[in-house]
Amino acid sequence: MLENSVWRQYNDENNFREKLSKFCVMDIEDIADNEKELYGVLKSKLTKKELKLFAMDSAGISDEELSSALDLNSEELEKAKFKLYKKFKQDKIRLCFRASNFN
Repeated sequence: MLENSVWRQYNDENNFREKLSKFCVMDIEDIADNEKELYGVLKSKLTKKELKLFAMDSAGISDEELSSALDLNSEELEKAKFKLYKKFKQDKIRLCFRASNFN
């Protein structure tokens, strides 16, 4: 499942639930179990560049590689990371990841 996704290009496992729980400040039990639907929500709430940044940053890729892959200088990269992780903490985004929304 999700073998051809942006996430799997940079990560060996579909462990974005764990990463989301960390950045959204939510218990992992509260996040939906269905990875396909959850990834769909993730794609709908993030821009392509933000999704790629999230996948690459979660994979532990260096800032230099991130900068070159996303065509950003170091200052723009830091702003993009700040904006991305700030977005995860917003209630309107966090609520979309809740398991209760999928039942």
